[in-house]
Amino acid sequence: MMMEKVNYAEIVHRCFRCGYCKFPSDYSEINCPSYAKYRFETYFSGGRMWLIRAWMNNEIEWSEHLGEIMYSCSTCRNCVEHCVFKFNEQLVDVFIAARSDMVERGQVPKKVGEFFSNLAKFGNPWGYAARRLEWVGRDYANNEFLLHAGCVATYDDRAKRSLKALLELLDAVGVDYGVFSDEICEGNEAMVMGEFGLFEQLMEQNRRRFEERGVKKVLTPDPHAFNAFKNYYGMDAVHHTQLLWNLVNNGELKVRRVKEKLTYHDPCFLGRWNGVYKEPRKLLSRIGSLYEMPRNRKDSFCCGGGSGNFYTDYLGGKDSPARIRVKEAAETAEILVTSCPVCLMMLDNAVSDEGLELEVRDISEVVLEALKS
Repeated sequence: MMMEKVNYAEIVHRCFRCGYCKFPSDYSEINCPSYAKYRFETYFSGGRMWLIRAWMNNEIEWSEHLGEIMYSCSTCRNCVEHCVFKFNEQLVDVFIAARSDMVERGQVPKKVGEFFSNLAKFGNPWGYAARRLEWVGRDYANNEFLLHAGCVATYDDRAKRSLKALLELLDAVGVDYGVFSDEICEGNEAMVMGEFGLFEQLMEQNRRRFEERGVKKVLTPDPHAFNAFKNYYGMDAVHHTQLLWNLVNNGELKVRRVKEKLTYHDPCFLGRWNGVYKEPRKLLSRIGSLYEMPRNRKDSFCCGGGSGNFYTDYLGGKDSPARIRVKEAAETAEILVTSCPVCLMMLDNAVSDEGLELEVRDISEVVLEALKS
């Protein structure tokens, strides 16, 4: 099932640019990641609506800069949560639809074009070799789960360590899983970046492989992949936080408590996109002392990596959302826990850039430590 492309011409003129969408529920901080970095009206939902309207009406021409503004939106859905008008649910859909029209006209920024080209040719954004999970050594053969790692957990060294921790946990309790050694991207980023044709191509490739191999259920540590499989492929998809909580709660994974103070960063595609807030917190509360950052759950502050920004880096630099977020976490706890390879990569890099004494871990790494302690 494809995302329905909204008729944004009927929506963009309805925005009053009141600015509520920039904030969390208590209006205490700027919660739109691109506006938090740039502090210009063009970089929040109301400003983008105004630009889209002008571009649509031929009042301004497309430019590389306009494209970068459109693609600096990480599709975190903070605006959807906090817009006070009835069209709030369609805000992110408007930006995705406008991007789609830009794609159809061949008007995308250079980095976005590179992303699409690599994804189409190689099945991943970086253009790396396809046989990316051979090292796991567990090819899928009618297992209960197909484990889909996702692009970042496969190729980023830091995120790959979290994937190895998850595999160790699954092996410890005998979870029946296998992988496709030549896994290809599920296409979530192509979809939210407006390349609907490429998303459909990747979805059809994956569906054909799933049908040929008899895949019924997908397990993934990647909320972006989880979103695509659950909402667009229409598959039985399980995120690793959900499975790990079930394994701990029913006693199959016997864990002890860790001594460090923990805080949790909600990935946007797990939280605001799919409403998974409880399981990660139940899991961490069972393992240790969980301290919430001021911005959490539907008010969580995005790491800035979504919608391809982990590759394009339109939200990078010293004022990046990731660097803002880790400073918030450092005031709260000793270990910043997340459950997304993209967030893990972005936040871990930000800690290094800021020189903070803060550990960033995936939730699977924390559970593994608790299992071994």
